[in-house]
Amino acid sequence: MRTLVTLFKIGIGLALMGLIAVCVAVGVAMSSLPSFDQLKTSPNGQMVRVRAADGTILITLGPSYGEWLDFDRIPQPMKDAMVAVEDRRFYHHLGVDPIGIARSVEVRAKRGYWAQGGSTITQQLARNVFLNNSKTFGRKIREIILSLAIERKFSKDQILDLYLNKVYFGGGAYGIDAASRRFFGHGADRLSLAESAIIAGLVKAPSNYSPTADAQAAAGRAGVVIQTMEETGKITPAQAQAADVQHVRFAPEPHQNSVRYFTDWALAQLDTLIDDQTDPIDVWTTLDLAMQRAADAAIRKDAPANAQGALVAIDNDGAVRAMVGGKDYVASIYNRATQAMRQPGSAWKLFVYLAALEAGHKPSDSIVDEPVTIDGWSPRNSSRTYAGTIDLRTAFAFSINTVAAKLGQEVGFQTVADMARRFGINTPIDTSPSMVLGANDVRLIDMTRAFAEIESKGIAVTPYAIVKVTGPDNRILYQQPAHDPRVLVAPWVAAQMTDLLQTAVNTGTARAAQIGRPVAGKTGTTSSSKDGWFIGFSSGLTAGVWMGRDDAKPIPGLSGGHAPAHAFADFMSAAVANRPVAPFDTQVTLPQWQLEPDDEAYFGNQDDGADDSAGPTAPPGSFVDQDGMPLPAGQQPQAARPTRPARGQDGDPGTPPSDQQQPNAPLDQQWFDQATGRQRGR
Repeated sequence: MRTLVTLFKIGIGLALMGLIAVCVAVGVAMSSLPSFDQLKTSPNGQMVRVRAADGTILITLGPSYGEWLDFDRIPQPMKDAMVAVEDRRFYHHLGVDPIGIARSVEVRAKRGYWAQGGSTITQQLARNVFLNNSKTFGRKIREIILSLAIERKFSKDQILDLYLNKVYFGGGAYGIDAASRRFFGHGADRLSLAESAIIAGLVKAPSNYSPTADAQAAAGRAGVVIQTMEETGKITPAQAQAADVQHVRFAPEPHQNSVRYFTDWALAQLDTLIDDQTDPIDVWTTLDLAMQRAADAAIRKDAPANAQGALVAIDNDGAVRAMVGGKDYVASIYNRATQAMRQPGSAWKLFVYLAALEAGHKPSDSIVDEPVTIDGWSPRNSSRTYAGTIDLRTAFAFSINTVAAKLGQEVGFQTVADMARRFGINTPIDTSPSMVLGANDVRLIDMTRAFAEIESKGIAVTPYAIVKVTGPDNRILYQQPAHDPRVLVAPWVAAQMTDLLQTAVNTGTARAAQIGRPVAGKTGTTSSSKDGWFIGFSSGLTAGVWMGRDDAKPIPGLSGGHAPAHAFADFMSAAVANRPVAPFDTQVTLPQWQLEPDDEAYFGNQDDGADDSAGPTAPPGSFVDQDGMPLPAGQQPQAARPTRPARGQDGDPGTPPSDQQQPNAPLDQQWFDQATGRQRGR
């Protein structure tokens, strides 16, 4: 008997010591707890909001937070639903509910698994705000101590207020207001009974019961919440019957459209612009939503069904106004505007002619279109024939390959490569002779930048997406620096290059890019029509378009002068519609064979998409009908075949045919009239 009394006394002593230890621990925890106001403002993680140029939110990444709702602004059904389903004895325990724990253990014993949690709302708040979800004994003890401390420091209403505003509800939403806006499209102060039940049901398993993942599962779980509220007397049977959770209207899911190509590219730059942040930030970008919609529509409309397409538009200060990296972001997040490296075809001739102009050539200089062999490489024109003496303007407008090769040899292929480097091309450049026809891989955004630098009169343009980054209270964390006025080429060189580019649109391979106001640009088509390019500018905006297959297989009929040029025109017509018409510094001068006073002088031959330089086994060049549409392989126009073509075609190196024309034969005016569909004398 004496032994039992001794053990009892020891037990009482140990219990008192444990109680004292718990009280001390709770007291220490209470002293370390933040104030209610501090907890209201503390984030659960970093939120990043990306905004368009007009301030419209494009996407929200990371945890999202709605408005903090004070307790009296939270609808009563929302409070009752949460207490009923998560902790029906919330107002009667001290932070830890022994009865709830016992009930959880009983269910565990009956079913053989943990089907019902014993954690109170206070414990969940402690776990979510101060601890983690690791299932260890030490973490559970700390959770209990914190829960008791929270109950001593805050009122029940404050605890429930903190819980409803900070708990995670899935879909990146923390707090009932963020969840309400995420799932129903309105603030939590307007929640109905059915909507409150859906949100309350999310806490148990946010991923399983999220309306965005499974609307039926969310509604089913909400039905359980409604039933529990009725059982606990929070609502009447009539109210439970009226709560139609099956017909709650959910907010539509945001469309993952082409804007994500831009935001992915922009956000990747954040690490180099600002230090690590935990506070929510707003990223203000250059994206013009109207231009983005026009770019997306143009690629979807004009890119061939079996091909991909990309478009990027850059303002004259470097601001990227639109970016489309493919037809469907959901199907493929690969950004073909910034990541893909493809051969540019004759669009590369920009650098060849820039080097020639800087070396002293003028657009009006005469040059002979004739067979040429450089280190065993013999480029050819799509026509397999040569025009003889022409000027550089005509050679550029009709993308004559032999002339580009001669200019590259004259100025030096390394000089051409250096010019490309000067204009922002940072991919590897092979300086073998065929490089003048675009045999090196490049990125669309880099080529578009180079053309934008011509539009900017030879001044450097650095594409950028982020204007500024702001933190809480609109504090500026980053501001885009002023434009760098670094000169790449002399203004007169840029003006002469613009002359050539404008002529290509008005009379040459790029006629499909005309939009009723001054446009300058260049087509590009690679061997076997694997890639089609058009890059040009108008009214202070430069746009580049690429089309092709990701596996680089040929696409019959694809050429820079057709689908890409049409996409450029469709985009630019909308993009610059509200901008003033901006004439170029240099007035376009027509090719020498078109210097005559009739309106038709501005209409030349279209890019026909022929593979002009794939090698001696390549099929003959294709032709187009009077409407500019490609004819089937081997079929010629109804009119007699021209005997002396005056232009080349984009492509890779090849060898000239055996039936070459005499190099210095005079230009055949009859052929040009025939090729352009013009009849003289009418």
